[in-house]
Amino acid sequence: MSLVNWRRNDWFPSFNTMVDNFFGDTDDFFKGWPRAGETIPAVNVVDTKDGYELEVAAPGMKKEDFKVEVKNGMLTISAEGKQEKEEKKDNYTRKEFNYTSFTRSFWLPENVDADTIKATYNDGLLRLNVPKVKVVAEPEAKKITIS
Repeated sequence: MSLVNWRRNDWFPSFNTMVDNFFGDTDDFFKGWPRAGETIPAVNVVDTKDGYELEVAAPGMKKEDFKVEVKNGMLTISAEGKQEKEEKKDNYTRKEFNYTSFTRSFWLPENVDADTIKATYNDGLLRLNVPKVKVVAEPEAKKITIS
């Protein structure tokens, strides 16, 4: 699992970069910034001796909303949630709805056993256990003398 250090310049691009992005392709100008109403859940990654533990903070969702998959060495966690509420009174109807979605992806290191990843969701926290491959040391060659 690769961890990337945060650099202050990642959030505040240089003036030249901002000007280039503004006059260039307009879709790229806001590419690094979340759009209105878009949130990305926090993810904690803990490296233990047996594997990696990921915790994704996603309150208010159900376990059926999540999709976790591994493809070509990349672990992708995504979710789509929908909430609707309708209230009818004598002379009015009030209907509220909310849609939530996110996707987070992580490159898996080579020492991970992708076939045995386990996930649980409880109290707004999605937990993934990503076990490391047990490296079995090859026995040393034993020299046999010929008599």
